[in-house]
Amino acid sequence: MFLRSLTVIAAAYLLGSIPVGYLLVRLFRHQDIRAVGSGNIGATNVLRSGGKLLGALTFLLDVLKGSAAVYLGAVLGVLLIPSTPVRNMQALAAFSAVLGHVFPVWLKFKGGKGVATGFGVFLVAAPTSALAAIAVFSLVLLLTRYVSLASILGAASFPLFAYFLVNGDRPPFFIAVQFAVSFLIIAKHHQNIRRLRSGRESRFGASKTA
Repeated sequence: MFLRSLTVIAAAYLLGSIPVGYLLVRLFRHQDIRAVGSGNIGATNVLRSGGKLLGALTFLLDVLKGSAAVYLGAVLGVLLIPSTPVRNMQALAAFSAVLGHVFPVWLKFKGGKGVATGFGVFLVAAPTSALAAIAVFSLVLLLTRYVSLASILGAASFPLFAYFLVNGDRPPFFIAVQFAVSFLIIAKHHQNIRRLRSGRESRFGASKTA
């Protein structure tokens, strides 16, 4: 069972670790996104580097790779470990995919902050809760124009929405992963939190780095 679980972990991690933003900017603009703006490989920095279309595409593909990882994890779980609850396998794949995005082996374990990929994994594992969390993100962004604050509050709200909105079985591991992914995304925003507290964080649409 342990080795079969490792198969799910490895597959989801490798999917999540595909550095979409890095690859798109390298391919279409012949730049290293890590040397531009904040140096982050995520959609926000790609967008702020001047690539609106690439930024949108980065977000979309990061969401899709997260969703694909959870779907694959469920399929592999049913095939390899049929006695384990499907939601546990989805949760295992979800956490592995977000870890892959945040710590991609291809970029010396220096990746993005996991927002889009986190949304993608839970769009499959807990779709109603994921949509509610993205609504919080959108509202906070609209009101404040702080992408970082919107990301933090959106991530923090997800476990709460999941507690009330997820139907059916909710194994403890499934619940634990929701909090773990939320915490990981928030922790990756530690520099943004410092800048928010000091009033130095840039707003969406500004030319400063984020």
